[in-house]
Amino acid sequence: MRDLKIPGERHPEKAHRPDSAQPKKPAWIRVKAPTSAGYRATRDIIRAHRLVTVCEEAGCPNVGECWSQGHATMMIMGEICTRGCTFCNVATGRPQGLDPFEPGRVAHAVEKLGLSHVVVTSVDRDDLPDGGAEHFAQTIRAIRHRSPATTIEVLTPDFLKCGPEALEKVVEARPDVFNHNLETVPGLYPEVRPGARYFHSLRLLQRVKELDPAMFTKSGIMVGLGEDRQAVLQVMDDMRSADVDFLTIGQYLQPTPKHHRVARFVTPEEFAAYAQAARGKGFLMVSATPLTRSSYHAGEDFARLRAARRARLGQA
Repeated sequence: MRDLKIPGERHPEKAHRPDSAQPKKPAWIRVKAPTSAGYRATRDIIRAHRLVTVCEEAGCPNVGECWSQGHATMMIMGEICTRGCTFCNVATGRPQGLDPFEPGRVAHAVEKLGLSHVVVTSVDRDDLPDGGAEHFAQTIRAIRHRSPATTIEVLTPDFLKCGPEALEKVVEARPDVFNHNLETVPGLYPEVRPGARYFHSLRLLQRVKELDPAMFTKSGIMVGLGEDRQAVLQVMDDMRSADVDFLTIGQYLQPTPKHHRVARFVTPEEFAAYAQAARGKGFLMVSATPLTRSSYHAGEDFARLRAARRARLGQA
């Protein structure tokens, strides 16, 4: 899984960064180690189909809970990213070519896991002319073929170096939810997400709605990176201006001493206040807790998202 084919450590691009102390996690952020039979069964299916999951690659704290229920977020196009975001635990380097059989293996695993809702994400592939958009589309179509009742959520890169047709390919494949994370407030982009552009990502989400107004859109940010409350509220306003339906906010956790430091641990009460503010701004769905991640409880949240839209349309 982690044979990077490049010299050095897992994160050679971060080797020059000074170490940042990793503060002790508060009680509300701690989770149990994964040990259940359900976890092992999910792991075995993932291994048997030679798949990569963001659950493992990004070191998600919820992997034990999600895998114990048979839920895994598929990460396509390999485990090596062309970007070097300072918050991210996915390895950076020169990726290998795409595996043409991967969409079929993902679809087979989704069928075997019996998923009613699946999240498909990827590394950034700036080395590909379309950023991997066609590979996303093929994966969506393969899942639809094997599991027509499964709803599909994609969490895509920003397609920054591609033409508009890249995004159009993904939207034309008709996922049920299109997710692209803004990750942090714009003032922190140069440090946290240097290879990305805040307003490009915002425009990407807006363009999805222009291409298919009925498609649900979703985006998320991390807090605890050094942002202030007003900046977070402004991101909410920006997302609503792009007609984003679903907002996620979670606590940033520092993967290694070489990654961006944790500025502070945001309290559960502050998360609840963010959720209340977001609902007041008109989001159909909000998930804001310390352990919230893009795909955490995604299936249950999607059902609530559809119900919220029906209720809103009924009121109109």
